[in-house]
Amino acid sequence: MARHIYGVDFGTGNIKFYNSATKKTINEKNIIAIKNEKEVFSIGDEAFEMYEKAPDEISVTFPIKYGVIADMNNMSSLFEHFFDKVNLPKKKKTGEFYIAVPTDISEVEKRAFYDLVADSRFKVKDIAVVEKPIADAVGIGIDIDNPKGNMIVNIGADTTEITVTSLGGIVISKIIKMGGNKLDETICNIVRKKYNILIGMKTAEIVKITLANAILEEDDEVYQNTLKVFGRNIITGLPANKVVSAALVSEAIHETLYSLVDSIKILLERTPPELSADIIDTGIYLTGGSSAIPKLDELISNATGLKVNIVEEPALTVINGLAEIINNPKLSGLLYTPRKNDY
Repeated sequence: MARHIYGVDFGTGNIKFYNSATKKTINEKNIIAIKNEKEVFSIGDEAFEMYEKAPDEISVTFPIKYGVIADMNNMSSLFEHFFDKVNLPKKKKTGEFYIAVPTDISEVEKRAFYDLVADSRFKVKDIAVVEKPIADAVGIGIDIDNPKGNMIVNIGADTTEITVTSLGGIVISKIIKMGGNKLDETICNIVRKKYNILIGMKTAEIVKITLANAILEEDDEVYQNTLKVFGRNIITGLPANKVVSAALVSEAIHETLYSLVDSIKILLERTPPELSADIIDTGIYLTGGSSAIPKLDELISNATGLKVNIVEEPALTVINGLAEIINNPKLSGLLYTPRKNDY
């Protein structure tokens, strides 16, 4: 009987599930709507439609904050509902799980992901953990057993994990609290400051996707791009709208992006010389859903003097790496099982 294995990437903004039996991957918002404090009203993309719009009796929250589980009960409910969703109707809910966890978090926080799956209502045969940057590297297509050093910068919703890998292991890794949500926040702040209009984070995300550029010059074709946004005037309290320009968005995100670049440079300074030489050759790999900002690769390349590699489907590299580990027995050495006495 074939082994039935699931891969799970618990992202702050999105959760990804891979089913080895159906070869199906789902990628939805890691958000849950709870009605009257106990009833699961909606999950995933459907719940995200209610975000910042729900009445008082419906609480819409992201159970993971800054890469770690902040609300175990809601995350457990979300996990179980997504597991049902990734399976065929009436399919027996059992199997093995491979889960990706960030490197630069405590052992207690890593164990929480393991316990979440182990304590679910499903019959779990086995649980194995892989460091997220390692799954990222496999998903990119890096030869994980090669002694060459590789730098991977995974820009997520709340955090960015900067990692140097070699020989299937983590040489150095650092998580910084900067991601797509921080950029959305800066856009909200500048629209409020300049136009006295409050906009929501969902609107700010649309503005970011539509207008953001890491490098924007006046003679750029997209410099004149604009988008009308709707919100509430903080002086009158009435609904209002304003046209936001690409130049204003560039001004908003500038400082945050340069903070990211500084963090990359700091990690490069701490990288062993021989691996630094490898990174000159291999370059930096950008992954994560928030890495899609136009010209971000150019900004990092200009600041570091290194080439920057843009990968296909940057938001799915971790779950694609998990799928490859599941389907390739030669990569089983990348997995481990955390023990309670690890901490």
